[in-house]
Amino acid sequence: MNAHTVGWGHQALELEISLGEDGAARLVRLGAPGGAVGGPRPGAALPLVELTTAGHGRHWSGRHLVDTATGARLRHRAHRASREGDWHVLTVDLHDPQTGLAVQARYRTPDGLPVLRSEVLVRNEGADTVHLESVSSLVAGCLTGGDPTELGAADLLWAENDWFAECRWQRSPLRTTSPAFRGPLDFRAGRGTHVLAGHGVWSSCGRLPMGGLTDRRTGRSWVWQIEHNGGGWRWECGERADTAYAALYGPEDTDHGWRHALAPGEGFRTVPVALAFGRHGPDDAFAALTRYRRLVRRPHPDHQRLPVIFNDYMNCLMGDPTTAKLLPLVDAAADAGAEYFVIDAGWYDNDEDGGWWTTVGAWEPSVTRFPGPGGIHQVLDRIRERGMVPGLWLEPEAVGVASPMAGALPPEAFFRRDGQRVQEGGGRYHLDLRHPAARKHLDTVVDRLVDEWGIGYLKLDHNTDPGSGTSAHSGEVPAAGLLGHNRAQLDWLDGILDRHPGLVLENCASGGMRMDQALLSRLQLQSTSDQQDLLLYAPIAAAAPTAVTPEQGAVWAYPQPADSLDEVAFTMANALLGRIHLSGRLAELSPAASALVHEAVAVHKSLRADLPQAVPSWPLGLPAWDDPWIALALHTPDHTYVTVWRRPGAGTTTTLHLPGLLGTEVRTERLYPAASAAVSSWRPDRADLTVTLPAAPSAVLLKLSHPHTQRN
Repeated sequence: MNAHTVGWGHQALELEISLGEDGAARLVRLGAPGGAVGGPRPGAALPLVELTTAGHGRHWSGRHLVDTATGARLRHRAHRASREGDWHVLTVDLHDPQTGLAVQARYRTPDGLPVLRSEVLVRNEGADTVHLESVSSLVAGCLTGGDPTELGAADLLWAENDWFAECRWQRSPLRTTSPAFRGPLDFRAGRGTHVLAGHGVWSSCGRLPMGGLTDRRTGRSWVWQIEHNGGGWRWECGERADTAYAALYGPEDTDHGWRHALAPGEGFRTVPVALAFGRHGPDDAFAALTRYRRLVRRPHPDHQRLPVIFNDYMNCLMGDPTTAKLLPLVDAAADAGAEYFVIDAGWYDNDEDGGWWTTVGAWEPSVTRFPGPGGIHQVLDRIRERGMVPGLWLEPEAVGVASPMAGALPPEAFFRRDGQRVQEGGGRYHLDLRHPAARKHLDTVVDRLVDEWGIGYLKLDHNTDPGSGTSAHSGEVPAAGLLGHNRAQLDWLDGILDRHPGLVLENCASGGMRMDQALLSRLQLQSTSDQQDLLLYAPIAAAAPTAVTPEQGAVWAYPQPADSLDEVAFTMANALLGRIHLSGRLAELSPAASALVHEAVAVHKSLRADLPQAVPSWPLGLPAWDDPWIALALHTPDHTYVTVWRRPGAGTTTTLHLPGLLGTEVRTERLYPAASAAVSSWRPDRADLTVTLPAAPSAVLLKLSHPHTQRN
């Protein structure tokens, strides 16, 4: 065939694929129209898809999973461009004559957004079973240098993500793991690369399934996410042919022990991934990714209403609900303006010592915590009488070893390895949602709670990690079983919402241990943390919009009777630009503290209609864990909302940079707290907002009005 290039895209994103005379297809350009944004020279680019099998590995060994023999052999069969509504679609069909594998790379991009979504389908057209060990979802060159030294300005981005300490973004030079090679030899393919990989059932325990690459000189930036609801994911970022590349994967053999036997005629589909481009730094890429996330999620009325939620757990009842303790909280929450009231963990516990950990699974109400003829329904009725929707906490995939369900369900309904049920977390089994008995049990529970009890909100938690996965049969490796369960979980959630379209589902796993787009494309809210310290919650709340849209990011606000008024305002300010998860001992607050709570809820309700259209930025940079000053901005065409936090150890004044408003006159309004001593001033010629907060700790929410001037 004659060598040529295939161009595809729209006004915000263009892609070019080089088709060589030998039929090799390589992505040589990806970025904004009219600029050399990303992609190496055609002869040096990586294949569109990299994959390894048991008999076909890599040409060049190392930490990387690129440079594969099968990827290099893939040859172009056909390609076609199409439209699916507002989405541009490019499908490229490839074939490896040696293994008989047919590979299809499927790219999608929404009209007007610089975001590429990618997944790969592999089908065995040969006569023999092929044992897959890794298949990339996307391989792309992102930043290109004319010589090895030009990538010295490239920085890698990733987010550490721990219990109580979520969304801690880090930045390091690409050259730390991909050093430049200089000298008389033209040798530019080291064995090292920067690798991040998840593990186990939690998708974001340790790190978010995200990453990024930015050029300090030009501001050109890429941010990516792996849209998978388990720990079987990996990305690597390194250098090939003077180009910084990113390769994104679901589960694979090197990090997860994943293998998939692909029999003749069978197919395998990778997990989807997305890559967002920004011209002016990572904030631009995060803004594009935020808009993209809204396009790919399931529509739900909650995303427009954004009701205020009270949950009895955090710094409040802490898993010890009773009728006597809940009824005063119901009244206090309603008085504060809450619209949903969620009874968290413990509502099913008949053990007065709180020993319910090993007995969960049946999800029947406690008779000791809710005595009397009405039982728990006395509380649920009171919630409805006060104009709120009742909700409950569930940990659906968990079954305690002492639960009646541990014996009622067949052994095959649970995670197993080597023929044994997997037990983890001090007495917990884990359901395998591929099994019809497991699925039927959970469907029965949810339908009972919604149809018979009138529950309108379920907080779906998950507090144990059963490790590498499950083997449903002797030929299945645990990581493959885990992928099957992950996909079955998504199907189960879709089924719930198909049957109960008005039900609100919150995603939680010890706070933010399952913060991923696969789940957030279905569930309406994401618990951002279990952090109990209001000062430490500030950097989590500020950085949460990197991983979740503002209207889905649930942030705890938990005022305490012993808090100062500045601390009450601080904890309430944490949640104002997300979804308020109100908690704390509201019924015991002083009148002044209660007034601050009521004021915050009213302010949130006044701006919440803007949240589903807003995109984030960080005028002081993405927050570090110990930063004394922190700022989060949300931009709409007409307004910018800015929360500014001052923690102990900071000076009284800081300056925020808002480049999208350069040269614009704005009107600045203090929204919360109204009695704040905060002072602000705006410099349009510098796009600088100077803010003074006399006290520490303290926080303020500002509104900047500027009709239709935002770059974002």
